[in-house]
Amino acid sequence: MLTPSQALAQILATIEPIGDVDEMPLTHAAGRVLAKPAVSDIDMPPFRRAMMDGFAVRSADFDGPKLDDGSIQLNCCGEAKAGAPFEGLVLPGNCIEIYTGAEVPDECDAVVMIERTSRQGNRVRLLDSARAGQHVQARADILAEGAQVLAPGRRLTPVDVSVLAAIGAHPVSVFRPVRVSILTTGDELVPAWVKPQKGQIREGNTLFLAHRCFELFHEVLEVGIVPDDEALLERDFGRALESSDALITTGGVSMGKYDLVGKTFEKLGVEPVLHKVAVKPGKPIWFGMRGPKPVLGLPGNPVSALLGLEAFVRPALARLGGETGAGTQERLRRAVWSGPARDAGDRQLNYPCRLEQDADGRERLVPLDWKGSADIVTVIHAEALAVLPADERVEEGQTIDYRPLGRG
Repeated sequence: MLTPSQALAQILATIEPIGDVDEMPLTHAAGRVLAKPAVSDIDMPPFRRAMMDGFAVRSADFDGPKLDDGSIQLNCCGEAKAGAPFEGLVLPGNCIEIYTGAEVPDECDAVVMIERTSRQGNRVRLLDSARAGQHVQARADILAEGAQVLAPGRRLTPVDVSVLAAIGAHPVSVFRPVRVSILTTGDELVPAWVKPQKGQIREGNTLFLAHRCFELFHEVLEVGIVPDDEALLERDFGRALESSDALITTGGVSMGKYDLVGKTFEKLGVEPVLHKVAVKPGKPIWFGMRGPKPVLGLPGNPVSALLGLEAFVRPALARLGGETGAGTQERLRRAVWSGPARDAGDRQLNYPCRLEQDADGRERLVPLDWKGSADIVTVIHAEALAVLPADERVEEGQTIDYRPLGRG
């Protein structure tokens, strides 16, 4: 069987981005994936900018005669504030009052901060000397006109949106969201508002998967339960494949008599790519493609579905949506295992844990009293899935990988 990393690499190598582009106002751009390079149409700042409140001066004036205490006096001939630059000339022996963010006049090359000055009328006493460039930010110090700020494939953050506004990228070209259908299978399943009868259980996998897809900025077109009936599976899976960019299912991917999902996928023209991964929980994951559309069949136990989403579905949908970089990779961090020594067995074990910080500031993985892949209740207290490597014994105090749980 493939390891989780090998399986993810195979999944990502099979998927191509949708490529459809929307022109999006910046007010709605956060969370969308940038489709074209973001290039600045101006210098930033677009002028020499005062970094302090004070007086804009000519540093050459400080080479002349000084008062007994080493200070000099200059004539204040005006002021500049943000959005209202000084329009005149600053001649030798003169200065202007200036405020943070204002444009520094061409004749001035330094700013003396207000705290090191005193003023009587238009006469200003400057207690500090001034050197060229003091408290003045050069034009284009942050960014030059024509420079690329953000590359395509980046999922935009609120900070990114602020930068895009500053460089005039409005509207911004972004890939349209991935449209996902999420279906679960099983005769025993009833929706949340129905009290289970004998042999029945309430179904929550589709709700978890849908809300994670919402958090990841995808569109969810359909959520539902399908009985273990070949005709109904073929009908509902076929409808979902026609309307969606990707189909996610849970249940029916093992080897039992009523595990009909893989067979139904193939009847609908889905080309199988992989089935089963060396991971616990979640071994029977099924992945295939119908044309450009990925199909991911996750196991039915809720923690298996959770792991399948975090390890495989999340990066697969990111790739389909045009994202590059970290969004398409395994989310793995490092922390110290704080449980007893444990063998993972012949498959990578993903174990629910709390995260704590020790006195040295290191993160520690504290295992929960978890009762297996059906125990989603314990997982509400988990902040991470500790990754225990296959065929290895993990000792207390050993640093290992973990998968963070939550947004992102």
